[in-house]
Amino acid sequence: MQAVLIEPHYLPSLEYFCAIQSFDHLILEKHEHYVKQSYRNRCYINTAHGVDRLVVPVKGRHGKVAFKDIRIEPSQRWRNNQWRTLQSAYAKAPFFEHYSEEINHMIFTRFELLFDLNRAVLSLCLQRLGMKKNISETVSYEREVPRDVFDLRSQINLREPYSGRPFYQSSSYSQVFGNSFAGNLSLIDVLFCEGPNAFRILKASEKKI
Repeated sequence: MQAVLIEPHYLPSLEYFCAIQSFDHLILEKHEHYVKQSYRNRCYINTAHGVDRLVVPVKGRHGKVAFKDIRIEPSQRWRNNQWRTLQSAYAKAPFFEHYSEEINHMIFTRFELLFDLNRAVLSLCLQRLGMKKNISETVSYEREVPRDVFDLRSQINLREPYSGRPFYQSSSYSQVFGNSFAGNLSLIDVLFCEGPNAFRILKASEKKI
């Protein structure tokens, strides 16, 4: 069984799923030091005003804090704002009604911990893609990993463009807005726009090395 060690992202990008697609076992890193301003608490979607960002606000913590201990801001406001943004962006998408109830449920479920929200979102996305994976979590932080585990921790990040990494290449599909294609958005963009065709698009987006 092939295994990959990676942190869970919020409503992950196509690149994330391209990176994990070939592995049978996902080991989710929960004991790393939390990285601010990363995909761990944000994703990108397509709107009438261009690519926009959705952020899950977390409670202020100073110093080095483990991912597993990061708490979500309990305010209802950010949830309402996110949902209104998604409705505005995708209400006219062909498959919005098909997936919107599940996404709404995830956003409004009162998860206390960001890690738990991200794991639940990841499981839902994998189900909708038809990707069967065994999922486990780390029990401690280990700098070195076993030889049979592929270490992708922090490899998909906001510091560099996806074109510089070996996972994803832009493969266009029909989007709601824009004359030019916006690549590597959250998987929900593909689900709302293409529905059951999402996995085919994911396969077409894998970078060939």
